[in-house]
Amino acid sequence: MDAKTAIKDIKQGKISPIYVLYGSEKFRMNEFAELLEGQLIAKEDRDFAVIPFDLSETPVQSIVEEAETVPFMVERKLLLVRDASLFTAGKENAKLEHRIDILSEYLQHPTDFSVIVFMVNNDKLDERKKIVKAVKAAGTVLAFNPLGAEELLRWVEKGIRDRGCTTAPGTAEALITSAGTGLQGLSAEMDKLCLFAGTGGTVNAAAVESLVHRGTEENIFTLVEDIANLRLDKALNTLNELLKQREEPIKIAALVARQFRIILQVKDLSGHSYSQGQIASQIGLHPYVVKLAGEQAHKFTSERLRQILSALADLDYQMKTGAIDKVLGLELFMLRLGA
Repeated sequence: MDAKTAIKDIKQGKISPIYVLYGSEKFRMNEFAELLEGQLIAKEDRDFAVIPFDLSETPVQSIVEEAETVPFMVERKLLLVRDASLFTAGKENAKLEHRIDILSEYLQHPTDFSVIVFMVNNDKLDERKKIVKAVKAAGTVLAFNPLGAEELLRWVEKGIRDRGCTTAPGTAEALITSAGTGLQGLSAEMDKLCLFAGTGGTVNAAAVESLVHRGTEENIFTLVEDIANLRLDKALNTLNELLKQREEPIKIAALVARQFRIILQVKDLSGHSYSQGQIASQIGLHPYVVKLAGEQAHKFTSERLRQILSALADLDYQMKTGAIDKVLGLELFMLRLGA
């Protein structure tokens, strides 16, 4: 089952007694837990019907004991259990003894008045463990992995609509380019943009440009994009902005090299018929970043990219040995690249 199906079931009143949420998208995991909480527990009852736990501090048998205890004054209670590493291949906390057998017994006959949500901060579960097989049989296991490129765009557009605003064409792309792919950061920026636009207003790329602060990595991406399109005046302006923010020139050069290395990797893997998702998994990047790198890759040959990386390696050596002024070295590199 995927998260969308599980959410649909929850809204229809089909609640699983056990949920195991895992993956790298903590923001979406928290969103799911909040939705479940909103469906299960009345707002005025949440202080004593929603019980948080942390398995780094509490043994799992204590959680089972709480789940088996009849709730007071409410029909159901929700147990939110974080740091559930007992489902992964990582080492468990040596200070605590987790009685997995007690949890396994509970899974065979879970109570109808408690819902347990285990939140696992890991990209995958250890399928070899009996407890993982048991929880899959008794409950609902959901993966929260990074959204694909198109999914992320739709997520941003929906987020702005849900806040009572509309989006002009290109707004979602502009926001992701400026704020990055982190859902927590994007959510905060959407709050800001919709507050600025007002209910029923339109959020556009101009508002993103004026209101959303770009991080260093986002500025580097824009700088490389401007170089690729021979917009040297804009590239130099971005470089000056980075320098005004007191970014070290050697760090800027290293990040530029990293971006060109990503472009080369994406180009090479695309040439071997890898999909965006496969490339993202292979090189450990968000699918949307891979999509943008793929667009940049069309503007260079593989040989040209290797030449640029070689030139950046030479520049790094010259900057670190004092053979060239750092800022001047960066400016000359960009001018030669544009030429």
